[in-house]
Amino acid sequence: MAELPEMETLRRDLDREIGSKRIKTVEVPGSGVIPRHSSKKQFTGLLEGAKVTGVVRRDLYLVAKLDSGNALVIDLSGGGQLRRNVAKDPVEKETKVVITFTQGGQLRALDTTGKLEMVVVSFDGLAETFPELENLGVDILDEQVSWTSFGQRMLRHRPVKLRNLLLDRTVLAGIGPMYADEILHASGLRPDRTVSSLSTQEVRRFYRAVVETLHESA
Repeated sequence: MAELPEMETLRRDLDREIGSKRIKTVEVPGSGVIPRHSSKKQFTGLLEGAKVTGVVRRDLYLVAKLDSGNALVIDLSGGGQLRRNVAKDPVEKETKVVITFTQGGQLRALDTTGKLEMVVVSFDGLAETFPELENLGVDILDEQVSWTSFGQRMLRHRPVKLRNLLLDRTVLAGIGPMYADEILHASGLRPDRTVSSLSTQEVRRFYRAVVETLHESA
């Protein structure tokens, strides 16, 4: 499962590659990738002719902002991958969506897991489609948070064990089991320690481990 650093790296790459391109055509050769849309025609109609103005990230969702006011949301957290191609490249059988740009080049979404999802929604209405974003915790790669502010947030969860705290998306965005373990190792703190058991020095050490581990991996 992709976690925060991998998704941030992909976001930067996508923003650089497609951040100012206009969508010419959209094909959906696969099935199951756009379950929130009534038809493939409805999905493609919301994208064709629109210009990508930038790619941002909300938790683990990649969000391509469009000049129409909509956004293409791509959920790769459970599986799937994106590839940049040229039109002459063979279309692999795992290909679910092909987006062709007026300036040339394509973005292809591939999936063998059945978990990749794409949806076009109003950018301002992201939280209506993905309500979990409403209560999202701190995104360390998107926000600058001082250790004191971080510590204050931690103290709202005094009885919680550190590993559970790291995996709680309402506390910290985008961290899964792999990075939770790396952070704990870097901090030198046991996963079963509770927030309330930490000294001020240990809170600072924990904060530093979170920030450094995520930034160094992105």
